[in-house]
Amino acid sequence: MKKYPVASLASKNSGEYVLGSAELNTHACYLVYGILKAGESDRLVSPGKGHEEILCLISGEVELTGEDGGTVLRKGEALHLRGDDRYLMSNNSGEDIVYVISGGHNEIHSH
Repeated sequence: MKKYPVASLASKNSGEYVLGSAELNTHACYLVYGILKAGESDRLVSPGKGHEEILCLISGEVELTGEDGGTVLRKGEALHLRGDDRYLMSNNSGEDIVYVISGGHNEIHSH
């Protein structure tokens, strides 16, 4: 069993850290831990071809804008994303927010 300090790693890496194949030695799954600073906007959320993700907001509220319009995601709510879905995430509040993205492959392929 190994622990990963994803919160501190996200703080050191522009607010987002991907725990994935390099540390886990697998391409089956990955986890993203993110911190979106107060007032920060236009952070891209997109799984990419051959992937699916679940974005879950741990704290606060964010606005997501995409080709099909937009929505507000609040603490404790989740959104399922597939392949080329693309959303820009913006934090219009006065507080930092935290989110987690879990993802994996939905088709066999290599990177």
